[in-house]
Order: sequence, then C-alpha cells, then structure tokens
Amino acid sequence: MTGDYFNQLPVFQGLTKAQMDLIRPLVRVARLTAGKTIFEQGEQARYLYVLINGEVTIRYKPYDGPALVVAQIRAGGVFGWSAALGHVLYTSSATCDVEGKAYRINNHDLRTLCEQHPETGSVVLDRLAANVAQRVTPRHGQVVNILSQAVDRDENNVNQEAP
Repeated sequence: MTGDYFNQLPVFQGLTKAQMDLIRPLVRVARLTAGKTIFEQGEQARYLYVLINGEVTIRYKPYDGPALVVAQIRAGGVFGWSAALGHVLYTSSATCDVEGKAYRINNHDLRTLCEQHPETGSVVLDRLAANVAQRVTPRHGQVVNILSQAVDRDENNVNQEAP
C-alpha cells in the first residue's frame, strides 16, 4: 500500500506514525468494478471502505418506497460505516459507478483496534463521524424537499377528492 496516499486520506490525515503503524496492517485494497454491487442493504456489515479512486453510489431502500440515492462517494470518501458502528447489517447498498479501488478494514479488526488502542480508535472514529456528517448535511435539504413535495402532493389529492 502506498504510504504517502494513505496518509493523505482525510480519515487518516494527521495521525501519528505510531497510530498509522497500528492501522496499516488492518487495511486491504479492494478492487471495485463498475456496475457491480459492493454490498446490499441488509447484508452482513463486514467492512468499512475508504475510496482511493472511482465513484460509488449509496442507496437506501425504505420498506414502503423506491430506493433513494443518499450519497455519491468520491476519492477520500468513506462508506460501509455500518461496520464501524457495530451494526450487524448494512443499512444501505453500495454500487460502483466508476471502476476504482478502496481501502477496506474488517469490522472485527477495527473493533479490536478501538479496544486495544482506545486513543487511536477514538481519533479514527471521530474522523469517520466527521466524514459521515459532511455527507449527510448537504442531503438534508434534498430530503426535506422530497418530503415537502410528497406532503404537497398528498394535500392536493385530498383537496381534489373533497366534495
């Protein structure tokens, strides 16, 4: 693994050499093929991914509607964070749009790192949380807009049905 690029990824940037030495052995490179599903919503959450290059789409399928695109992940972005949160299953699906590579960390290895080296684990989890917050905040307005449109549509349907 190329150490220089690894250090430049936002989730790992600024970690001490000792912290990086703890994390590097846990990380594997995964090749991502365009058009292929990386993981499905409801599948066992095994890996956390940090995208090196390529593009990935994250979709969430509510039980009562079509799948919604909740994020477009680009280089440096993190996905599969259900594994980092200790969830048993992924809460969304990830599909590769543009061929690329990602670093992936097994959820058990990440949990062990956090237990055995709480300071390093805390820094990594804080960075993951910041990455997720950046991804969710811009979508908040879109979600509110979609919900508002649905409410307006329902109100119009009720008004049209009234005698």
